[in-house]
Amino acid sequence: MRYATTPRRWRSGTEPRFARSDLKLRFLLSVIFTPVFALMTAAFAVFAALAKPTGLPSRGTLVGFAVACFLLTLFATVDLYVVIRRRRVEL
Repeated sequence: MRYATTPRRWRSGTEPRFARSDLKLRFLLSVIFTPVFALMTAAFAVFAALAKPTGLPSRGTLVGFAVACFLLTLFATVDLYVVIRRRRVEL
């Protein structure tokens, strides 16, 4: 097996070799949006439960929004966990 000695893509500019994200901003956004998405999930679930079968928006649409907000809540929570863990290790 032959190993390449030169990088596949040359870097141009002054960017660092291993870019890192802004953990403070990610932490702030996760702290703000985790409860927002959780409240939106609960609100859409309640609206879906109270919706009439022939009403607009339909019950299926409201359930879809509730599921989407739940997935966003899950994503923000996992990101918050990752950021907290990385801040403990790096700082």
